[in-house]
Amino acid sequence: MPLLRAGEAAPRAPAADTPLLADAASLLSERDFGTVRQLIAQYAGIKLSPQKRNMVYNRLQRRLRARGLSCFGAYLELVQREDSDEREAFVNALTTNLTAFFREPHHFELLLAHARAHAAGQSAPLRCWSSACSTGEEAWSIAMVLREAQCAGSVLATDIDTDVLNTAQAGIYRMERAAALPAERLRKHFLRGCGANEGLVSIRPELRQMVRFGQLNLQSPVWPAQEGFEVIFCRNVVIYFDREVQKKLLARFADLLAPGGLLMVGHSESFPSAHPGFRSCGRTAYQRVGT
Repeated sequence: MPLLRAGEAAPRAPAADTPLLADAASLLSERDFGTVRQLIAQYAGIKLSPQKRNMVYNRLQRRLRARGLSCFGAYLELVQREDSDEREAFVNALTTNLTAFFREPHHFELLLAHARAHAAGQSAPLRCWSSACSTGEEAWSIAMVLREAQCAGSVLATDIDTDVLNTAQAGIYRMERAAALPAERLRKHFLRGCGANEGLVSIRPELRQMVRFGQLNLQSPVWPAQEGFEVIFCRNVVIYFDREVQKKLLARFADLLAPGGLLMVGHSESFPSAHPGFRSCGRTAYQRVGT
């Protein structure tokens, strides 16, 4: 397999989580925890359960250290300032980013069939959206499927978390992240590192030109990307939203999906079944109906 391109930097290893503390409740007061829950719902639509107190303590404690602060009250005051430069880091810290290449393979099998049918019947590119792309594995997997289907297409990849977007756009991963892929996929879609980059793999240029990245909060009243799509992935994110927000989000997806288009959701999500514009077409997969 070819080498990683010269000059490409290795991705930063994620910081280890601070160990969970039994007395986190005494260090993060009920009042401050309530403020955190209110702010993350306001900024990102995420509904944190009362059981997430330890998690919040561990993730935000690192931000307190980074800002040289000793108490959560002072940190939350900083986050809420009108000109705050900490708000983005606050949201990033509390966003859960769990992903993998070809996670939930049945979605990609369905996408492959859809892409082949599209390529056989239409000349226009197949437009796909990875709406919560995290560190990029989902978006790159979509692009790999389009390439394997010999289907001209493009992928828009968005996320609210700017840190994971930087990793996604770099397209460089530790080998173990891709180790479960078949050898043929590794050869076809990745460049292998050597020397200082030993143990890393990089997405090939052929895929890079298919994917564009951008920050997007799904709760924003206006989305910068208003073009239609044939496929939308929105997996394992709406479980953090309340029912009313889910309904509004689903209506917006319906407006953007072409008739016959696909919506893929998370393995524990079934919210599209409540919308008359969607019908089930597979496990946690829905097709846009109508004209």
